[in-house]
Amino acid sequence: MTSLLGIPASGMSTQSKRLSASAQNVANITSAGVRSESPEAGDEGYRPQRVLAVATPDGGVRGRSVPVSPAAVQVYDPGDPTADEQGLAPRPNVSLESEMVTQMQAKRAYQANVSVMKTMNQMTGALMDLTS
Repeated sequence: MTSLLGIPASGMSTQSKRLSASAQNVANITSAGVRSESPEAGDEGYRPQRVLAVATPDGGVRGRSVPVSPAAVQVYDPGDPTADEQGLAPRPNVSLESEMVTQMQAKRAYQANVSVMKTMNQMTGALMDLTS
């Protein structure tokens, strides 16, 4: 069984992973995308990730990384070395606007878990004061 402090700690860990995945997506927004959705295809392009919060049986959550589908979108860029004969080049399926919203949500969720942890700490301290 997870301690009560473990529940907000797991939420903080999950939001930290979510923020990190989003930051990697933003950092690779102009990287080459993959041509095939199959990971076995051997494409060298960037595959964007999302982190989902999955409930655990003991009351916390854990972050599970899942690939964005589709992993790439085609953009017209005939000067790109990865472009096909029509001038279309694969780019990671990343929206800067969406990633900014994800980062703000992760930040607020992290702060909420910190607040829960602080409140639990204060309540524990008040309980100790009553028993002494």
